[in-house]
Amino acid sequence: MSLVIGVDGGTESLRARVFDLSGRCLGTAASPYETRFSAGARAEQDPDDWWRAIGVAVRGAVADAGVAPTEIAAMSLATTCCSVVVLDAAGRALRPAIIWMDVRASAEADAVLATGDEALAVNGAGHGPVSAEWMIPKALWLARNELEVFARAVTVCEYQDFLNLHLTGRRVASLDNASIRWHWSSRRPGGAPLGLLEKLGLSALAVKWPAEVLAPGAPIGPLTAAAAAHLGLPQTVQVVQGGADALIGMIGLGVAQPGQLALITGSSHLQFGVADRPVSIAGLWGAYPDAVYPGRFVIEGGQTSTGSILAWLGRLSGGTLDYAALEPLAAALEPGSDGLFVLDHFQGNRTPHTDPLSRGAIVGLTLAHGLPHLMRAVMEGIAFGTRAILDRMAEAGFTSRELVVGGGATQSNLWLQIHADVAGLPVVVPESTAAPALGCAVLAGVGIGAFATIDDGIAAMVRPGRRIEPRPREVALYDALHRRWLGLYPALKPFRPS
Repeated sequence: MSLVIGVDGGTESLRARVFDLSGRCLGTAASPYETRFSAGARAEQDPDDWWRAIGVAVRGAVADAGVAPTEIAAMSLATTCCSVVVLDAAGRALRPAIIWMDVRASAEADAVLATGDEALAVNGAGHGPVSAEWMIPKALWLARNELEVFARAVTVCEYQDFLNLHLTGRRVASLDNASIRWHWSSRRPGGAPLGLLEKLGLSALAVKWPAEVLAPGAPIGPLTAAAAAHLGLPQTVQVVQGGADALIGMIGLGVAQPGQLALITGSSHLQFGVADRPVSIAGLWGAYPDAVYPGRFVIEGGQTSTGSILAWLGRLSGGTLDYAALEPLAAALEPGSDGLFVLDHFQGNRTPHTDPLSRGAIVGLTLAHGLPHLMRAVMEGIAFGTRAILDRMAEAGFTSRELVVGGGATQSNLWLQIHADVAGLPVVVPESTAAPALGCAVLAGVGIGAFATIDDGIAAMVRPGRRIEPRPREVALYDALHRRWLGLYPALKPFRPS
């Protein structure tokens, strides 16, 4: 049986996993890299670190699997989205990548919205706001503030496009990334939002974007000789188009049919619903046609900082949170963490406010509170943010009977239970929680013809796992607490940075 590799390029590290075509993970390895933060909510990474990391992780995963490199037939990549990089003619980065969580381009996001262009339909049904995280605001910031760099750039693309270029030599973009973050539409002739770019004086960007846009599951090509040597794989390995880590994670979670809802967790939270028709409303993003599944739409919500807040809390406490010791203590607390509320906007708000200048808060502190209170309050605050997004989806006409969860939150039974109780929905955790990597493995199988469709690949490779039911008493308590939590954002708005 052929083996495939799924690559998940996240915010803190790149992980590679070797799968067989039944969805069994045979080996895994990861390689970390640094994010450099600076004032103004800026966050950058070195693209050369991504290239180094994929070599280390792929070699490590194949070794961990104990298989011969010649058994690998294909690979596909899911990476952070809106991690924008500018390249010269040789594919070298001209500056550090401006990664997804960087929101320096808030003024440019306002300028994009002010155009009133039809391409803005994916921003809250045209009402906006436009997120400073997205491709066009970041490219506009570069054109305004680093004119020489922007002028020299032959290619403006994403993390994934950078790796695919160096793996295959082809300058291609993913329909998935372009649909959700470039204002690109498969339903528009030519796809690109040329009218929007012209109104911004940014028509040059359309030429700098990769000319070819391929849907998830489409073959890109075999490895170059240099890439094969870097990864320790034969040149016969086919690279297959993937996309944004969270949306490809939908595939790995088996969330593909209309009415299904995915929660992808990690440094951030992303909520994705699948619909058979356009579903759009102010305060949410989408609906994106064909971005993951042909003929289906995706509606999106998201929280910029979630797991990253728990990591921050760990750093403040002297290293990392000791979940084994802290969770029993936090679980023994009543909902509400003895009067603590946490607003999860530590790196701005993605939805339903899309406010890059909003900031996090911890409210209700007393000298009686300890680390277990803070940990539980952070988990609750993040779950309240998810609940606000799900309520907005319901206003748009999209509801689901369950929440399918993948990523880091699945390692915490307490956090999963809090999510179920706050949302009032059963939480389902598939057998494999490495959703982006497994989604890539499905796409790799599609790309080499092992599966006729993505749905067929899901049926073969994604297996059910556990189910966490909401508890009626806690659901009622959290309903009341959530109503109070909703008042934090408007109350703290005057304290945003100018």
